[in-house]
Amino acid sequence: MKFSENWLRQLVDISATRPELAHRLTMCGLEVEGTEELGASLAGVLIGEIVDAQQHPNADRLRVCKVRVGDGDPLQIVCGAPNARVGLKAPVATVGAVLPGGLAIKAAQLRGVESFGMLCSGKELGIDADASGLLELPGDAPTGRAFAAWLGLPDAIIELGLTPNRSDCLGMRGLAMEVAAEFGTSARLPEIAPVPAAHAQQLAIALTPGAGCPRYCGRVIEGLDGAARSPMWMVERLRRAGLRPISALVDVTNYVMLEIGQPLHAFDADRIRGGIVVRRATVGERCALLDGREATLDPEFVVIADDGGAVALGGVMGGFGSRITDATRRVFLEAAHFAPAAISGRARRLGMHTDASHRFERGVDPELPRLAVERATALLLEIAGGSAGPLVEAVLADELPRAQAILLRAARLARVLGIEVPGAAVERILVALGMQVERDGEGWRVLPPSWRFDLAIEEDLIEEVARIHGYDEIPTVPPRGEIVIAPVAETRLPLARMRERLVARDYAEAITFAFVGEPELAQWGLGADAIALANPLSAELAVMRTSLLPGLVAALVRNQNRQQGRVRLFEVGRRYLRGPEGRPLESDLLALVASGSARPEQWGERCRPVDFFDLKGDVEALLGDADGIKWHAAGPDWLHPGRRAELRRGDSVIGHLGVLHPELARRLDVDGELVLGEFTLAGLLARPMPKARELSRFPSVRRDLALVVAEDLGYAELAAGVRAAAGGLLRELRLFDVYCGAGIETGCKSFAIGLIFQDDSRTLGDADVDTLVAAIIERAARDFGAQLRS
Repeated sequence: MKFSENWLRQLVDISATRPELAHRLTMCGLEVEGTEELGASLAGVLIGEIVDAQQHPNADRLRVCKVRVGDGDPLQIVCGAPNARVGLKAPVATVGAVLPGGLAIKAAQLRGVESFGMLCSGKELGIDADASGLLELPGDAPTGRAFAAWLGLPDAIIELGLTPNRSDCLGMRGLAMEVAAEFGTSARLPEIAPVPAAHAQQLAIALTPGAGCPRYCGRVIEGLDGAARSPMWMVERLRRAGLRPISALVDVTNYVMLEIGQPLHAFDADRIRGGIVVRRATVGERCALLDGREATLDPEFVVIADDGGAVALGGVMGGFGSRITDATRRVFLEAAHFAPAAISGRARRLGMHTDASHRFERGVDPELPRLAVERATALLLEIAGGSAGPLVEAVLADELPRAQAILLRAARLARVLGIEVPGAAVERILVALGMQVERDGEGWRVLPPSWRFDLAIEEDLIEEVARIHGYDEIPTVPPRGEIVIAPVAETRLPLARMRERLVARDYAEAITFAFVGEPELAQWGLGADAIALANPLSAELAVMRTSLLPGLVAALVRNQNRQQGRVRLFEVGRRYLRGPEGRPLESDLLALVASGSARPEQWGERCRPVDFFDLKGDVEALLGDADGIKWHAAGPDWLHPGRRAELRRGDSVIGHLGVLHPELARRLDVDGELVLGEFTLAGLLARPMPKARELSRFPSVRRDLALVVAEDLGYAELAAGVRAAAGGLLRELRLFDVYCGAGIETGCKSFAIGLIFQDDSRTLGDADVDTLVAAIIERAARDFGAQLRS
């Protein structure tokens, strides 16, 4: 929301400098995002009139102009602007003036012709971005007057970053009332008187129940001058608010929207067939919009229609077929109230964002449409002539929003704020904000105004009192009361510790969007249980993610495309699935992706690509001594069918890892081989209760065995059997070699394992160890068909 500081000060007496005003606005919840000073150094710039313009004798693109700037002789000024012509009035920087940017105006010779000043564009004066020609002023601009004083300069453009609940401040009327409450004064709002009807022409208006438009006002105005120019004061207010002046008929509707916050639209009444009907669009209905595009609609959209079909997209944009042109002489002026739910997200679905949709999505005062039509009518008649017909209003009273009274307790106010705000001050603040206040015992019964949709509970009123009373007036008080420290479960690895371990293993943490596109999930085969958003930010972010991996792999690809050859990322986040009866199911996951070399480039170790076992090792480092963990050769279809594994804890699957399927990697434009995995946090972080054990004072004994087993036997199964056979005296089991080749039968492999035995009460002898080793060999032979390798 941009506005002119001078315009605001005309509506409210503000006893504060510009920096103080910006600070007060921010502290009362209307954050000032920036200020832009206008016309601060325009001394010596006058309004001039070109009385003669001749071709420069030595330059094709220059003209020698005679410019009158007062009662004296006209100034000779050489000008290259294409619109320099006799009769044009434009700003003139006289000799000695210093323009914004430090340009000092001096008498000079341009291609052999003397020039005493400069005719200026809006950009050269720092008040507009247009530098294509001279800033053209209206014919009634007073020649010789100081340009800044005539244009209401100096001024400043103040930009507010309004939160969605403060749509009432998207118009100067609401903003002025807010600032008046903040400064303890009153707003001088323009009086809006009804315009009497000069003729009986009108259009019938019909509202469809449930269409989201409970109030619609319209009026036929005829005899207008479609080519009329907007007055300079209006043009400047529009320009300083960031709107481009177009024509008087369009500018008036934009101006009234800025002034009171109610969007309006003007139709060429001669292009309307029959009456006006506000209804839901039909499936596949098409509407040509003002920007030239044709929208295909469905019943989620509200349309303004005549007997021939949709002529405007309700709350978003007018139609091309009924647009205003310079030839328009008869208009139908409309203002309506649309329910936010009926407009929210509709413009984004069509890839657009308009001033009207921005306001209606957030909520507009339902009492404003009649006032807006009356104000716009008066301005149009003043600027473009014509005569007005009767104002026609259609209302569905049962669908209009109704404010509910809220009880504000003095004790609750004091408890939440921590200070006592005098009752008289509370009443003054609430009344200044437009609320109706009645004393009710030890508190107040408050009825919010029609323009405050965000006031519903007692805490909302407490916030209003706090921000107007002043956050600076609330002292900083240390919290009191007993602080309860939540116990830390020893049977679960802390999430922070898991993050530290991954960072220590050279992973970087990433955060990706929880919203993804349906085609993106479909590529992975993960779209079956996706939850569609009712109001997506865009088509590319239309559903909730069912996995962290699509977003994380996309982040890895973006890094690869920026010359990052070795990428290792992890993300801790939530996935969303459609559960029974459509209810969402949420679960926390850990996802890992890695590509490039296994280790950073170095001199001490040969470079090799990261592989399945690197990632498996990283996951096992997280698991630590967790019990009941088993790996199985299985996994989803997005993993390579021969290079994937399923991690189980007991009978529950807690995750998968492996190499990305080559076909999917090709479609995702992944460079090289990618290993990845995804695991549930609940299954990954669970730990057995730690148990303290005294360190043995006696030496350990090591024996090494080489066992030949079937090639498809996993080491985890063999290790579990060895531990079971050895009992508690086996303190450590190490796999130090896996061999397939000469001397080993086809279909077999050799596991070389180190067995470390130790007792807490005595030194183990050879006979003790031999007995344990024999039991291990016997168990391996019986359960797995293992043989000692000779």
